[in-house]
Amino acid sequence: MKLINELLTSRLVAIVRGITRGEARIAGAGLTAGGVKLMEVTMNTEEALDIIQDWRSLYNGRAYVGAGTVLNVKMAKEAVAAGAEFLISPNVDLNVIAYALEQGVDVWPGAMTPTEIVSAFQAGAEAVKLFPMASLGPGYLREIRAPLDQIPLIATGGVSLGNIAEYYEAGANAVGIGSSLLPKDALAAGNAERIAECARPFVEASVIRKG
Repeated sequence: MKLINELLTSRLVAIVRGITRGEARIAGAGLTAGGVKLMEVTMNTEEALDIIQDWRSLYNGRAYVGAGTVLNVKMAKEAVAAGAEFLISPNVDLNVIAYALEQGVDVWPGAMTPTEIVSAFQAGAEAVKLFPMASLGPGYLREIRAPLDQIPLIATGGVSLGNIAEYYEAGANAVGIGSSLLPKDALAAGNAERIAECARPFVEASVIRKG
């Protein structure tokens, strides 16, 4: 099942990095309770594959689970075997894109320049992660959006509740958000409801208003 429509509808990918398997269960419970539909655990998280398996078992039907920081085909194969439903990278690796397409798994590679963005899209990526947004800013997004308006872009890095609307207005089709969704004290306390409370405003800010 392709997830590009879900990405373009919910417009939010939660990024989880560097937490334990136990903390990931709290994070997953909070994020899904808060309405997040797309959750990514980065492959440089120590128990990433176990977390993917846990999340698929616990939240199947409530949220889609992906792997981030997928740097090569070996990582892609491990992630897909663990149950990842989409793959995200900080870079454009044509072999990773080809593998994902073979497996019928969505792949959203990371790119910065127009050349990289177009190359990824032409290779078959359904969307492209624009990274690092914290350094590039919404002004950069606005500039490249004009000529690249046909390519779905996920603004990732530096997106907060205070500036999320600005990124959408600049042309982001979706955003990737990490630490802003997962307060460290809430994770340490096992407080899933606090995480849900943090997630809800981001989910609400991502709703496409009609009429």
